[in-house]
Amino acid sequence: TDPEDYPDLRDALARLRLSDPALSFQPEKSAALGFGFRAGFLGVLHMDIVRERLEREFGLELVITTPQVEYELEYRDATVTVLDSPGEFPEPSTIAEIREPWMRLSVVTPTDYIGSVSELLSNRRGEHHKLEHLEPTRVLIEYDMPLAEMLSGFFDSLKSVSRGYASMDYGFLGYRAADLTKLDIRVNGQPVDALSTIVMRDRAAAIGRNLALRLKREIPRQLYEVAVQAAVGSRIVARETVRPLRKDVLAKCYGRDVSRKKKLIESQKEGKRRMKRVGQVDIPQEAFSAVLEMNGVGTRQN
Repeated sequence: TDPEDYPDLRDALARLRLSDPALSFQPEKSAALGFGFRAGFLGVLHMDIVRERLEREFGLELVITTPQVEYELEYRDATVTVLDSPGEFPEPSTIAEIREPWMRLSVVTPTDYIGSVSELLSNRRGEHHKLEHLEPTRVLIEYDMPLAEMLSGFFDSLKSVSRGYASMDYGFLGYRAADLTKLDIRVNGQPVDALSTIVMRDRAAAIGRNLALRLKREIPRQLYEVAVQAAVGSRIVARETVRPLRKDVLAKCYGRDVSRKKKLIESQKEGKRRMKRVGQVDIPQEAFSAVLEMNGVGTRQN
C-alpha cells in the first residue's frame, strides 16, 4: 500500500483478525515496495475475501504479491529450517535438499468431465491415487499434488474444465523432496524481490519466458529502453525489452544541415543512456497480478 496508508493497513488487519482468527500477519520490508505485511491465509479464496474487505470496508489500495508456501530446507551440515520467502533462498551450494508440502486432493465431478479434470490434475504435477464412482453420473477423483500448484488459478481452472460442476477438498500429506530453484526478475538490471518466486528447476526457463513477456506488456513505456530479465542465479534464462517512447527531436530542425541532425540524434541517445542509469521504473499492480495469475511452480503445458 502507499507509505502514508501503512498505519491504516496495520489497523485494518488488526481489526479483521478480531473476527477472523485464521488471518495472520507480520511486518515486512521489501526493497521494491517498501514497508508492508506478510499475511497468512487458509487458501486463495480466503486471501481474496480479506483483500476485498480491506479495499471495500477500509478504502485501501493494495499491492498483492505472489503467494508462497513454506518449504523445508536441509543444509549440508544437516540443519533444517523453514523457507517461506524467495528472498531468504540461500546459496545453492549450501543446500542438501529442499522439500515442498504435498496435499491429498479429492475432486467430485460429473462423469462427463473425468478426462478433462484428470488432465488438469496431471498437468499440475498431480499423482493419481483413486477413482471411485459415487453414483452413475458422479465420480470421486483423488490425486496427490504439491500445494504450490494449487495457489495460482487452480480452482478457476477446475471450474472451467468442469463447467462449474466440480467441487474439491484437500488435506495435508507431508513434505517431499523436489528439485527447486529461485527465479529472479530484474528490471533494468535491478532485482525486484517482490516478483521473485521459487519454481521447479526444469521449468524455470519456460516460466521465466512467460513471465518476462507478461511483464513487458504491463510495465509502462519510459523515455528510455527498459530491460526485463528472468534469471536463475547469475544465468539469464529470458529477456524482454520495453521499447522507449519516441520523441521526434528533428521536428524543429529545418533545412538540410545533416551534421546538425546527427548532433541532435546523438544528444538524444546520450540523454536516454543517462536517464536509464539513474531512472526508476514504477511497476504497476498489474505486473504483480501477472505473476499471481501465472501457473504453479512446475506446471506442464502442452
